[in-house]
Amino acid sequence: MQVEFHFDFGSPNAYLAHRVIPAIEARSGARFRYIPVLLGGVFKATGNRSPAEALAGIRNKAEYERLETERFIRRHRIEGFVWNPFFPVNTLQMMRGAAAAEIDGGMERYVNAMFHHMWEATKKLDEPDVLRDALAASGFDAPALMARMQDPEVKTRLIANTEISVARGAFGSPTFFVGDAMYFGKDRLRDVEEAILGIG
Repeated sequence: MQVEFHFDFGSPNAYLAHRVIPAIEARSGARFRYIPVLLGGVFKATGNRSPAEALAGIRNKAEYERLETERFIRRHRIEGFVWNPFFPVNTLQMMRGAAAAEIDGGMERYVNAMFHHMWEATKKLDEPDVLRDALAASGFDAPALMARMQDPEVKTRLIANTEISVARGAFGSPTFFVGDAMYFGKDRLRDVEEAILGIG
């Protein structure tokens, strides 16, 4: 069964889902395929907005969303998460790097590094020098990888991933597909696991 995780590093909920996925894989025997998409492109194609924009001016709702995030972190015993003070960060180059990793191999290593620098070390990764230093600190050939981010093949892959994700029903990140069934948000991970196991 094909299980996919459509993600953008700019989503804190995608990061939190990423931290929970290994436990689901261990329990279910499934392997999640990570599909990099550009969240800005998804929003543009669907007319969606980020939660920060959508919740602006709504009394109590943002506070409740933070409470649910705290509950999720406690439930899954997630340590190390820090809100990035530079949020929102333009993730175009980072996501092109993920598309390059999807083509060239090394997705797991790249994803772990970028989520770390975004939501644990909390860097302003849309600044080229900061991104270059983060890549180097994680053991990548930073100049080569940043050059690869400008490759037409890589740009085309990210655009195609984003368009296909939207065509299948996605409107944000994180989005999961178990076969053709779509699930949105970190709070649907229990449903994702049940679908993998054929429960419900």
